[in-house]
Amino acid sequence: MVDLDIQVKNNKTMGRLFFFLIFASLLFVSCRSTRTIQKAIVMKDTVSAALPDTVEKLREDSMAFIQKTYNQLIQNRVNFTTFSGKIDVDYTGADGKKFDVNAHVRMYRDSVIWVSVTAILGIEGLRALITKDSVLILNKQDKVCTRRSLAYLQEITSLPLDLHSLQDLIAGNPVFLDSAIHSYYKTPGNISLLNKGEFFKNLFTVSEETKLPVSSKLDDQNQQRNRTCFLGYDEYENKRGPSFSTKREINVSEKNNLSIKLNFRQYEFNETLSFPFTVPKSYRQN
Repeated sequence: MVDLDIQVKNNKTMGRLFFFLIFASLLFVSCRSTRTIQKAIVMKDTVSAALPDTVEKLREDSMAFIQKTYNQLIQNRVNFTTFSGKIDVDYTGADGKKFDVNAHVRMYRDSVIWVSVTAILGIEGLRALITKDSVLILNKQDKVCTRRSLAYLQEITSLPLDLHSLQDLIAGNPVFLDSAIHSYYKTPGNISLLNKGEFFKNLFTVSEETKLPVSSKLDDQNQQRNRTCFLGYDEYENKRGPSFSTKREINVSEKNNLSIKLNFRQYEFNETLSFPFTVPKSYRQN
């Protein structure tokens, strides 16, 4: 009987101990879980508080990188008072006609562009004089002089060019690009800047190493026009001062396609130039 009482008492004691251990374990786990949850809440609140500052810092770093790249691109502009060049031109017009001609171009900065076009045999077929407000063209084969406003230039190129932007295009400088660049991305060796200007959305790509133009992809801001343009810059030289792209590509697409390839065989900066342009009396006015 005594042994049975002892055994019963021992069983009750072991039971209480067992339940106490379970209760202590649950309490420990509960406290630990509470601390973990509280820690997680604190970490979440800390991250939430820091997130706006992090995003703002990333935005500031991105804009600083864009501004630095743009400034380096502008520093590499081809600056000149006068420019002359001899160019092999491969031209495919909107009407599908193809011409391989030679062009001699002379420019005085912000004043005039003079162009003489010759065929394979060296016979001059066309001479043009472009100023700030007019375009004059001598068709020497048909003996016709065409006088137009600068809007004529925009009509035949399908681009909103003026004298200044056309000179930049010939010199190999960026066109339709300003400092209002809102994003960028990198590809191997290149940096592309996205700019939204008055006429175009311009995806302008520069060499990451040299900060010289590589290409420009233009999409018309007016979606109803569906006008696009690609400008390519290749084979740079710096034999005569600034780094100069000797091979260019110009493709304009809207209702029709216009394709021009330019190969600069010779070019000079800041020499004394003349711009001879006389309309013979025998020429018919157009």
